[in-house]
Amino acid sequence: MRKVTVHCEKSPYDVHIGRGLLQSAGAILAQSVKPCRAVLVTDDNVNALYAREVADSLEATGFNMLKFVFPHGERSKNTTVFLELLEFLAENRVTRSDVVIALGGGVTGDIAGFAASVYLRGIRFVQMPTTLLAAVDSSVGGKTGVNLKAGKNLAGAFWQPMTVICDCDTFATLPSEILADGLSETIKYGMISDKQLFESLKTNGFEADTEGVVERCVAIKAEVVAADEFDTGRRQLLNFGHTVGHAVEKLSSYESSHGHAVAIGMAVITRACDRLGMTEEPCFEPLKELLDKYGLPSSCPFGAEELADAALADKKRSGDFVNLVVPLRVGECALKTVPVNELERFIAAGLGG
Repeated sequence: MRKVTVHCEKSPYDVHIGRGLLQSAGAILAQSVKPCRAVLVTDDNVNALYAREVADSLEATGFNMLKFVFPHGERSKNTTVFLELLEFLAENRVTRSDVVIALGGGVTGDIAGFAASVYLRGIRFVQMPTTLLAAVDSSVGGKTGVNLKAGKNLAGAFWQPMTVICDCDTFATLPSEILADGLSETIKYGMISDKQLFESLKTNGFEADTEGVVERCVAIKAEVVAADEFDTGRRQLLNFGHTVGHAVEKLSSYESSHGHAVAIGMAVITRACDRLGMTEEPCFEPLKELLDKYGLPSSCPFGAEELADAALADKKRSGDFVNLVVPLRVGECALKTVPVNELERFIAAGLGG
């Protein structure tokens, strides 16, 4: 088992990465949490696959289990499900000495973490990611939230987990498109911070060292979070592709998954930077080659005007400016502040044709 420690304001926590970890989840969790009531939050798909295994492990270690199950998919990441979970916690008289456990992908982690952050003004929280995307990105760093009608992740809080348990065996049950969502975020880490990771994904592939790839992505994120936990500066580099990606998700009524939308967002921004002479070496073709390798899109079905309009509802807007992450070369990105009235032109430069 591999371990990465995330250092944050309140207290550090460990990300455990390995195989067969769900079977020993109780023993791992007991290292940082005394047995108590544990509320397992999961969606209906993951519930059928892994909830019993996790519950058995936790109960064998002395935890008393409750379970909240909601319909899978991004459409459930809303205030209705969020409030239903809060009511469930209250009806079952969950206390601050208990713990909420998110078992599933990014949607589950975001909803459960946000609920844990506000229920009783904050209770303990654990992440058990079962998707590659959640493992390399959303389960680490403490960003939680739900979508509003106006846009993605517009209501939320920073709430760090006590620990993260990542069992890479769960990736075997992922449909290819869901696995590709995680690979999109993995490619993002290579683009913003690690050319060697980028080249390894191209040459060796993800499956050659799955645990090593997850560990490297988590290590990159842990370093960034330690330097900027509350997303006021350097951490914004992790948003590469996300401003346009969130716009794609919204415009598609969330039919486009997060990872696929981020792939489009990375491609649009990178093509624009190449065309506008902002990169120090060509970046779009290497990125497109890797996106193609993993079946991820690089062309956008929406126009510049509608993308810009949707992007302006994103939380990355600050007054009359939008903060974008732009590539300089593979393995290095920078932050660029773009005036709102120039965003459409910038996006247009990144569209095909």
